[in-house]
Amino acid sequence: MPEKPGQQEHPLANILINVLIPVLALSYLSKDPEFQQAIGALYSVAYDLRFWLKRERAISSAVMPLEGLWWTDGPPRSPAEILGDKTGWHWTLMIAVPDIVNADDVAASRDRAARKRAIPALGRLRLERFAEGLAVQIMHIGPYAAELPTIERLHAFARESGLALRGKHHEIYIGDPNRSKPDNLKTIIRMPVERVPASIDNTGGKLGRPNRPC
Repeated sequence: MPEKPGQQEHPLANILINVLIPVLALSYLSKDPEFQQAIGALYSVAYDLRFWLKRERAISSAVMPLEGLWWTDGPPRSPAEILGDKTGWHWTLMIAVPDIVNADDVAASRDRAARKRAIPALGRLRLERFAEGLAVQIMHIGPYAAELPTIERLHAFARESGLALRGKHHEIYIGDPNRSKPDNLKTIIRMPVERVPASIDNTGGKLGRPNRPC
């Protein structure tokens, strides 16, 4: 069940990003090898960076949750239309890392991870600075496949607040789906927004219309 939606500003942050890949359907993700390889690459480097920072710089840090950006090409459609036809979905996976980490640190960490285990997706991993700006978000509790009412509630909150959706549908996955029951899964659902004059119609639905490559 969703919690109350709200809006926040999200400033620049360091993000480990694995390059976007098309995927056919959200429900197939647990079986999709490229998706799983991307997760493996991100966590391998994120944990290596955590231990390296502690060992070499005496900096304690936590491995942050997995995040995903989701979008489709073409004209805006309602969440119900998009979730009812998941063909053509695209995704980017990412994990936030401390601001002190730079591209050279990530390259060295990627090399160390590759020596331990062959992970094809390591070559696609990169470090970027990511800023989302003003966004609305809500906590969804339950299966990923049951997100539609939560997403619709979030979009309605944005419209009622005089905000227009922009950018990509953003999910932050709290916990491990391999260890939690589907009904207990927690997902922060976030959508970048912008303020619009009252004279502009902001009722059109869209889920993850891209505003820039990521």
